[in-house]
Amino acid sequence: MSRTVQLRSLQTLVPEVPLEQSTVRDVFAAQPDLGRLAQRLVSASFNGSGVEMRHTVLDELDLSSEAATALFYDRESGRLLAPGTKARNEVYIREADRLFVEVARRALEADPDLTAADVTHVVTVSCTGFHAPGPDYEIVRGLGMSDSVERYHLGFMGCYAAMPALRAARQFCLADPEAVVLVASVELCTLHLRSSDDPDTIIASSLFSDGAAAGLVTARTFDSAVPAFGLDRFHTAIAPQGEKDMAWTIGDSGFEMVLSTAVPQIIGESIHTALRPLWGHEPELSAAFEQGRIGDPVAHWAIHPGGRSILDRVQDRLALSDAQLQPAREILRACGNMSSATVLFVLRSILENEGTRAGERVAAMAFGPGLTAESALLTVLPRA
Repeated sequence: MSRTVQLRSLQTLVPEVPLEQSTVRDVFAAQPDLGRLAQRLVSASFNGSGVEMRHTVLDELDLSSEAATALFYDRESGRLLAPGTKARNEVYIREADRLFVEVARRALEADPDLTAADVTHVVTVSCTGFHAPGPDYEIVRGLGMSDSVERYHLGFMGCYAAMPALRAARQFCLADPEAVVLVASVELCTLHLRSSDDPDTIIASSLFSDGAAAGLVTARTFDSAVPAFGLDRFHTAIAPQGEKDMAWTIGDSGFEMVLSTAVPQIIGESIHTALRPLWGHEPELSAAFEQGRIGDPVAHWAIHPGGRSILDRVQDRLALSDAQLQPAREILRACGNMSSATVLFVLRSILENEGTRAGERVAAMAFGPGLTAESALLTVLPRA
C-alpha cells in the first residue's frame, strides 16, 4: 500500500524593508548612464511587470529611515552603486542565514505534532549567494537539531529549485516512513539588481525581490488538523531552445540574470509537452488532456510568477480561468519574483484560501535556467 507524503506547516517570510514599484522605477529611470531609449524601457518594464510591492534586506533602500552607509545606493546623488561580488555575498551570508533560521523556526512552531527533535533531514535552496558551512548547517545549529540530521543544499539552480527540493524530500520519506524533512528556501535577489541599458537586465530589475519559505515533508500520520498537500508526483522537462534566454551567471559585480523577452513564448510552446507525463498517470486527467481540457480536473494552479507575460502565456495556452491564476498574480503583485521561494508562496496562498477543499488537485510549475520546467501534481489533504 502506497504512503501519502505530505507537505505541511508551510510558512513564508519577507524582509522588513518594502519597495514600492513606482519608487524603484523612478530611481532606475533617473540613473545618469541611461539613454532615452533605456529610460523608456525602464518605465515600460516596471509599469507592465504586474508588481506593485517588493521587499529587500537592504536597509539603505528604506528611504523613510536615516541614511545608512552607501554600498548599493547613494542617496545624495541618487546613483545606484556597483559593489563587487564579495561585498554583495557578505551581505547575503549575514541576512540569508538569519532568514533561513527564522522561517524554519516558524514552520516548526506552526506544526502541532512536530518539533526540531523530529527532523531527520534538512534541504535548503538558494541561488543568490554562497558560503560554507551553509544555511543547512545554520538551521541545524540555530534550532538545536541533532548533529546527525542529514543536510543537503541545492544551490544556483534558479527559480525552479524548490520543486526538486520537494521531490527529494518526498523520496526520502518514501524510503524511510519515519523521516521528517525540513525544506527551506531563501533568495535575496535585490543584492544583484543593477543599473543597465541592457533590455534583459532591465526586465530582471523590474521583477526580482527577496523572500523566504519553509515547510515540513513527511509520510507520518497525525490526528491534528493541519493544512497540507499530498505530494503525488513530479516531472522535469527541458526546452533547449531557451538555454540562452534564461541564465544565471557570476560576474565581478554580482550575479547576472539573463531573462529575455522570448521566455514567455518558449514556455507557451513547450508547456503541453512539460505537463503531459504528469497527466498520463490517471485516466481522468489523461482524457481531459487529450480533449484540450487540461485545466478542468485541476482546481488550483501554483504557477511560478516569473513575470506577468509568463502568467499571461500560461493562462492562454492552458485555457485557465482568472480564478485559477489569481494566487500567482497576487503573489507577483505583492511580493515580486523571489526566485525559488516564490512557488512556495503561491502554494501557501492556495492552501490557506477558505475556498480550497480537501481532495482538490493542484498543479505546480516553476521555470528556470536551461530552460527547465519543473512541475508537480498535489492533492489538498483533509485537515483532520
